[in-house]
Amino acid sequence: MFDRIKEKLEILADAAKYDVSCSSSGSKRSNKNKGLGNSDGMGICHSYTEDGRCVSLLKILLTNHCIFDCAYCVTRRSNDIKRAAFKVQEVVDLTINFYRRNYIEGLFLSSGIFKDADFTMERLIQVAKKLRLEENFNGYIHLKSIPGANDELMYEAGLYADRLSVNIEIPTVSGLKKLAPEKDHADFIKPMEKVKNEIIQYNSEKKLIKSTPKYAPAGQSTQMIVGATGESDREIMLSANHYYKNYNMKRVYYSGYVPIRNDPRLPSLSSQVPMLRENRLYQTDWLMRFYGFNVNELLNQQFPNLDVEVDPKLSWALRNPQHFPVDINRAEKETLLRIPGVGLKSVSKILNARKYQKLNYDHLKAIGVALNRARYFIICNSRGWETRDLDSAKIKSLILRNSVGKFRKEYSSQLSLF
Repeated sequence: MFDRIKEKLEILADAAKYDVSCSSSGSKRSNKNKGLGNSDGMGICHSYTEDGRCVSLLKILLTNHCIFDCAYCVTRRSNDIKRAAFKVQEVVDLTINFYRRNYIEGLFLSSGIFKDADFTMERLIQVAKKLRLEENFNGYIHLKSIPGANDELMYEAGLYADRLSVNIEIPTVSGLKKLAPEKDHADFIKPMEKVKNEIIQYNSEKKLIKSTPKYAPAGQSTQMIVGATGESDREIMLSANHYYKNYNMKRVYYSGYVPIRNDPRLPSLSSQVPMLRENRLYQTDWLMRFYGFNVNELLNQQFPNLDVEVDPKLSWALRNPQHFPVDINRAEKETLLRIPGVGLKSVSKILNARKYQKLNYDHLKAIGVALNRARYFIICNSRGWETRDLDSAKIKSLILRNSVGKFRKEYSSQLSLF
């Protein structure tokens, strides 16, 4: 019996590694009645909470059997791999036993689709429901929403899970039709819409009735596969912006396609995982969410793809020299946020420090500003402006010459986690 459970765990944990939609939960589910676990700000498999803590969870599929034959998926129907399926109680027991041994802080549960969407979603909900009601488990639970599941099931899922997510998989409708012709894009949207509306209703009712049952307190997220189809970075980010704006997504994740088969519709098996492109998309996502940029500023018809050599903020600055130099000691917060090498925390420190004195390069360096980039775009209480009539190409060359690359061909930070 133990050997069979161990074999299932090896198969279904390995199959789950391609899902990277992991983050800090943003949920608060306090421990009560001497229950197990506490998801107070805790998150998900090898990720970090907002306060910097590293967290982990049991990350598995309920089953890798699937009725679909999506070209990009390792668990597709036609793939000749070992198949396995957990019973509901087996997942519950694994979660509790792993938690008691301090291996994990919660559960991330996804699944291949067997029989149909509703049957699969029911089983995922049963796991969460048993953990909450029978085991009094208060740790973090992230459930994958099954595309096409009915509204009643999506409502029930949100009562027991901290976060729900449905992977949009391919950024565009045309790309999905090409690689997964059996799937309907509308089936992905339906559960997203239901979860969004239930969260809005919960937040409204909570203001009137404090005892209103929590509904998906950590919100919902989605994931896109990058590099399996021919979408430009602009198309990908326009799609992400759509989901942020219309479905109140907490996060959109970008997963570099891992070559898994020979197929004329897909990149060759010798293709590298586009990790650098993935990183640039995350940086662009961050600029949209926290720095006040919109998609069309960073990517447009003339520049539909991100510059792999420099980060997207620096790329934007090099293309828009008319906005610079920025006076560090006088500029508004929104303007400071657009300076390459100046982050959110640095802006906050600059705004506070300049109340007491005019800032120079030494002050900015102590604050944490990356002067190797910023000095070409600012003026402060130090002599001279560092461009010295340099054009954008020369500035880019100087910055690259004095920078150390984060990525190496043989290194993959994402895949090394599994």
